[in-house]
Amino acid sequence: MPEKILLVDDEPSILQGYQRLLRNEFRTDTAVGGHSALIAFETRGPFAIVVSDMRMPEMDGVQLLSRLKTLAPETIRIMLTGNADLETAMQAVNEGSIFRFLTKPCSKEAMARTLTAGLVQYRLVTAEKELLERTLSGSIRVLTEVLSLVNPAAFGRALRLRRYMSHIAEALALPHPWRFEIAAMMSQLGCVTLHPETVQAVYSGQKLSPEEEQHYAMHPTVAHDLLRNIPRLEPIAWMIAHQNKSISVEGDVADREMADMRLGAEILQAALAFDEFLGRGFSRTEAAHNAARQFKGLDPRIFRALVELEPEKQDRETRLCRLDELTTGMILDQEVRAADGTLVVSVGQEVTMPLLLKLKSFQEKGALEDKVRIFVPGPAKEKEKTQEQAAGK
Repeated sequence: MPEKILLVDDEPSILQGYQRLLRNEFRTDTAVGGHSALIAFETRGPFAIVVSDMRMPEMDGVQLLSRLKTLAPETIRIMLTGNADLETAMQAVNEGSIFRFLTKPCSKEAMARTLTAGLVQYRLVTAEKELLERTLSGSIRVLTEVLSLVNPAAFGRALRLRRYMSHIAEALALPHPWRFEIAAMMSQLGCVTLHPETVQAVYSGQKLSPEEEQHYAMHPTVAHDLLRNIPRLEPIAWMIAHQNKSISVEGDVADREMADMRLGAEILQAALAFDEFLGRGFSRTEAAHNAARQFKGLDPRIFRALVELEPEKQDRETRLCRLDELTTGMILDQEVRAADGTLVVSVGQEVTMPLLLKLKSFQEKGALEDKVRIFVPGPAKEKEKTQEQAAGK
């Protein structure tokens, strides 16, 4: 289906005229005035292109395109005006980041050429965004899989941190919550350079040798260096690098990006402290209060959110499963340890093909029990799944 184009003007007759001119070549929709255009984006979007008149009451074209720049940044913005003075053009370009500036009266040929160029640009932008998102998603998946295979204990902590930070981001209504979740999942990535026993010793509160402490203190820097070259992960890499550091003001304190990075690092510090206190046997309330005392300058809502964090819902049952019956997608309900006590898989880990190969390798050496406990959906989940399947038919 061809991409949609939204035409905006305060004169319905003008919109009808443009629709008649373009109907055989483009898929168009109309909105009378800026406020109607915003409603159209929310209810009838997405739109590949918006063509807006400049002179409109209540909300002019510059104001509308500036709003749409934030609301729908991929949409190509085109200004149409009968008053083509230099000041208006500069304002439109600077505030609305427009793609083209057309003057009235605009011929059908000129309009068609501009819309065609706009569609080409839109397809380039959306294709690049999709590729970037797929690359980012794939990179995170690979790195997470590597961490789970190399250091299950670190992976287990990362899973817990993701849950804490996701809940905090929701409680504080933070924008871009995916950033905080990825920061949590990747925060322990540097532990791939450490011996699993060192990581387990840290998590259990055992004393490390000076050399081990030095190596462990480097893991945030290792993670930062691995992540900073992945597009869009530079801010997340900064958060992770500062998870164990005193955060001083860097750069422009009014810069929104810098403020988000500092907040992400601070939340990660609080979540790590909370998890450490839980590991020592403190209750959730005690762990949150202790973390709050440790980080007195942080927003108290962060620690209130940790106190209010509910235990994971167990609307699922468990059953024993033979190792040779495991399939991808299953979730383990127990730690899997080798005969010598080495942690092989962390609880809550999803079974993947690399993990199956790892378990098979240990099993062939006789180092594992023949059965493991896995999660299966509870009655409510089974009912929900059945309803979803019925709805999809």
